[in-house]
Amino acid sequence: MKRIFLILMMAVGLATIAFANQNREISGSVTDESGAALPGVSICVENTSRGTVSDVNGFYKIMVNPGDKRLVFSFIGMITEKVKIPETDRLNVVLKADEVGLEEVVVVAYGVQKKANLCGAVAGVGVNRALYFQPQADCNTENYSTIRENGFKDVNANPLSTFSIDVDRASYSNVRRYINQGNLPPVDAVKVEEMINYFDYDYSEPTGEHPFSVTTEVSTCPWNSKHYLMHIGLQGKHIDKTNLPASNLVFLLDVSGSMNAPDKLPLVKRAFTMLVNELRPEDRVAIVVYAGAAGKVLDSTPGDKKKTILDALEKLGAGGSTAGGEGLRLAYKIAEENFIEGGNNRIILATDGDFNIGVSSTSEMERLVEKERENGVFMTVLGFGTGNIKDDKMETIADKGNGNYAYIDNIQEARKVFITEFGGTLFTIAKDVKFQLEFNPKQVKSYRLMGYENRLLNDEDFNDDKKDAGEMGTGHTVTALYEIIPANIANDDRKPSVDPLKYQTSKTVSGKVGEELLTIKLRYKAPEGGRSRLLEIPVANNLQKNTSDNFRFSAAVAEFGMLLRRSEFAGSTNIKSILELARAAKGEDEEGYRSEFIQLVKMVDDLQLLSYDK
Repeated sequence: MKRIFLILMMAVGLATIAFANQNREISGSVTDESGAALPGVSICVENTSRGTVSDVNGFYKIMVNPGDKRLVFSFIGMITEKVKIPETDRLNVVLKADEVGLEEVVVVAYGVQKKANLCGAVAGVGVNRALYFQPQADCNTENYSTIRENGFKDVNANPLSTFSIDVDRASYSNVRRYINQGNLPPVDAVKVEEMINYFDYDYSEPTGEHPFSVTTEVSTCPWNSKHYLMHIGLQGKHIDKTNLPASNLVFLLDVSGSMNAPDKLPLVKRAFTMLVNELRPEDRVAIVVYAGAAGKVLDSTPGDKKKTILDALEKLGAGGSTAGGEGLRLAYKIAEENFIEGGNNRIILATDGDFNIGVSSTSEMERLVEKERENGVFMTVLGFGTGNIKDDKMETIADKGNGNYAYIDNIQEARKVFITEFGGTLFTIAKDVKFQLEFNPKQVKSYRLMGYENRLLNDEDFNDDKKDAGEMGTGHTVTALYEIIPANIANDDRKPSVDPLKYQTSKTVSGKVGEELLTIKLRYKAPEGGRSRLLEIPVANNLQKNTSDNFRFSAAVAEFGMLLRRSEFAGSTNIKSILELARAAKGEDEEGYRSEFIQLVKMVDDLQLLSYDK
């Protein structure tokens, strides 16, 4: 009997050891003390870079290894909880509000921390009771292309305005990073159109044959009451995730020495973990890394093999120089080997932008991606970190590679890119989308396109299907603003002086056409198409007294961008007017992005970063 008992005890012990040696998935929900779900909570395994983030319902899933001890739950404004990993596979956590005073809070490039949790020197600027701090960097090698702000164009000499759409939103999160560090961003880092397009707008869903709807609104310009402001909005059709085409993805990850910082490779791992958790069995992922040389660390793997993919991500470490060009070539090769006809074939590049071995110049990169995009492989570029961003190079790679570019400064931004905007980031519904506006000289004296300086096209490029333009993703919105000087203004000091044309005459339009303010024309191609389609929309000269939240909020963001750029066209813009517009147009703000913008504007005011009063 004693022998049987010992055998049973040994069996139980062996079973316990076997259970303890298994990797397993922990899942649960995160709520506040009132029971409300907390989306965007960061959950990571203590002393590792393995982590995830809670979804819109506060739900999370995370893989743990036998040696793991505790999970760390953190969220801005909440007390961080370190919870022992239970024997069961379910763990629900309640986070309590952090009552720490503002003087205890430090805003840094990669989030918000308590002073006690920081090490190393920080520089502070006193503002009332709050202190805002910034880590001291030894050097800064960030690069931005020069932006020469669009001026007013005389309609008689320039009746057409032609440009490519821009769905990149990197500028706003990058500007936010600078302000959270207690600094103004470089002027050329402020791209007004990308700041406006960072936010979603409530446009109507497309119902006809075209993959997007067009919304227009014209009213008095908030910063110059003599002018008009025209708001144009595109709404891409939403496609349910279950109906999206299968994806063939290649993660191209920079693991060079410059990525060895908390807001670089560790954040890359956590961000891509969220994307991997969104994949379906029909999706596939390969992983290519580059440092001193490029190499494949994961063959193309089905999306339901999440543990295999996540294990490959977790093993990555940073070190060496940067063979960016070699990595790009290998990534394209693997994407083409696993090409899915009719699917979403895409490279997702994550880097701080430092390419210093092999193909390194922007022009060489441009030629490489232009050549490879013809094979149907699109590109998404994600920038990470501080001090080393090569914004000009990363935007070029994305634009010429039929893709988009985003800057990820924290885990919440990663969630926005990979979860909230999952379809728009990865799935294209229209490519080479171009605008051309024809202004009616009977109604318009001159006009100014706000932003899009690096997306301007020659007028003849509009009908040239060989000319590359921007891509639009499922569910994406694209917004453009024009400041317009109406024809009935007698003398406006902003109107450019143009001599009368000697060899050209224009006949005066009349009737209903003569009452139109302008005509909007759009050209676009299907994702796999070679010929463009045309959409044409006349806009009446009809000022709206009661403007929408879309109109007012986009105007507030545009004003903020002009202030940061020290724009000569800012007119009566000031912090107070920006806040009034933004607060009145906040709307439902389910994800809190508009509220965050308001706080960002207030921070600039509190820190007195703008040394002049407009």
